[in-house]
Amino acid sequence: MNDNQYCYSFPAVRGQQAGRSFYIATCPLRIIPKIFLFDEEEVPADLRAQRSLNRTRLPEMVRYLVDNPKDYVFSSLTASVATDVKFVPHSDTHDLGMLHVPMDAEILINDGQHRRAAIEEALKEMPELGQDNISVVFFVDEGLKRSQQMFADLNKYAVRPSPSLNALYDFRDSSAGVARHLAMFVKPFVGFTEMEQSTVSPKGAKLFTLSSIKQATQVLLSKSAKSKFDDTDIKIASKFWNCCYRAISEWQQVHNKDLSPANIRQDYIHAHAIGLQALARMGKALLAEYPDNWQSKLYELDKLDWRKSNPIWDNRALHLGKLSKASNNIKLTANIIKQALDVSLDKEDLTLEQEFKKSNHV
Repeated sequence: MNDNQYCYSFPAVRGQQAGRSFYIATCPLRIIPKIFLFDEEEVPADLRAQRSLNRTRLPEMVRYLVDNPKDYVFSSLTASVATDVKFVPHSDTHDLGMLHVPMDAEILINDGQHRRAAIEEALKEMPELGQDNISVVFFVDEGLKRSQQMFADLNKYAVRPSPSLNALYDFRDSSAGVARHLAMFVKPFVGFTEMEQSTVSPKGAKLFTLSSIKQATQVLLSKSAKSKFDDTDIKIASKFWNCCYRAISEWQQVHNKDLSPANIRQDYIHAHAIGLQALARMGKALLAEYPDNWQSKLYELDKLDWRKSNPIWDNRALHLGKLSKASNNIKLTANIIKQALDVSLDKEDLTLEQEFKKSNHV
């Protein structure tokens, strides 16, 4: 940091966490909107370190500030400074002093962007709030990956982000790493994965959520959420889902823009989480039963009529006309796919089929 640079100066306490220095400072509310940036919503989710700003949350937070100017509490903001900072300790202490941050530094909020936006709006109604202070925890930025991991860690034990967004930003979860790889490099998912939300809008331009890819791949590979996944797992999963893509003509039509994501989700089973889960459950058995020629077996998938209107899916993928992700519905859907590919039903499958026939008078 250049000593001749213009700086913001804050009284601060220096501390250590996991071998890294951080600084706790108090900042006047009036400068919060000016110096703390939020990486804008139009930036793709995988290039950000935060979730999208949900503006529907702001009015209630603004009213809380404006209506309680003498009796409100706002917790600390956490921010990353994308440059070196200078900490000057007082002469009689090591960790109390002044933190100097260059005025041209990029300072991004890792946690508290809704508080920051609410402060900005509240100041418009009640400028005198600008004299108040809020505590800020500053970290020196170590790049996007570190900032995204900070987001995942900070939210892990608070109100959790959506499973998809957590999978996107959590680099300690190796199953999430597999899902991210599939979303970026494997044909059926590239460009058609909802990275932030755990549902896909009926009229949206996506097909699958990152969380549904993660869950289905765990099933395919016979692993739990806490299992370790390696390069071999990535290769198997990539090969499996690519083979499914080559066998399911509607998935290809979406990529070729002959069919819209909204239309395929409206009409077809395989464009939903239950379809992925059922394919994965079938795939798990297929890999075990046909270890040497499972890929060629997958080409028979296109023989299936995947349309929701096909009565074969009634009370399996569909319950009372609506898709159901209940465990038994996934298993019953997978059983149809197994039979189409000549994959053996295990004892649990056979028992479930007997119960299905009894309850549906088949």
